Amino acid sequence: MTKIIIDTNIVFSALLNTNSRIGQILINGNRYYDFYSPEYIRFEIFEHKEKIKTIAKLTDNEFLEIYELIIRNITILNHTLIPIEIYKKAEVLCKTIDIDDTVFVAVAEFTKGELWTGDLKLLKGLIEKGYKRLIKTEQLYQNFIVNEKIRK
Repeated sequence: MTKIIIDTNIVFSALLNTNSRIGQILINGNRYYDFYSPEYIRFEIFEHKEKIKTIAKLTDNEFLEIYELIIRNITILNHTLIPIEIYKKAEVLCKTIDIDDTVFVAVAEFTKGELWTGDLKLLKGLIEKGYKRLIKTEQLYQNFIVNEKIRK
């Protein structure tokens, strides 16, 4: 199975609309993909919990229910397990784009997976630097649809 590293903005999108393409891939895509993310993702999600609840008009319980539905298919990695040389490579790639994304690129390198992000600045910056471990929502969704049709 393809390893997909989930950036926080992908989870935000799914929390805001579970019926979206992103939401459906995260909720049902574990049959075709292995999802990973650094433990930092939990901090980021809960840091923005109130804003997400407001935008999506969710109660505390609804937020937690949707959060659990989405996060249950993502293997959360302790990023301290990533070797320092991999982390340094990721830092070099991200320092002129957004240093906060270093941990996501490091997880992609460590797992030899593909980074799934909706952050256009990060995508553009990494592509300009020749980084290849990237996958876009449309590509994932097309693969997901094909697999769902084969499955039925």
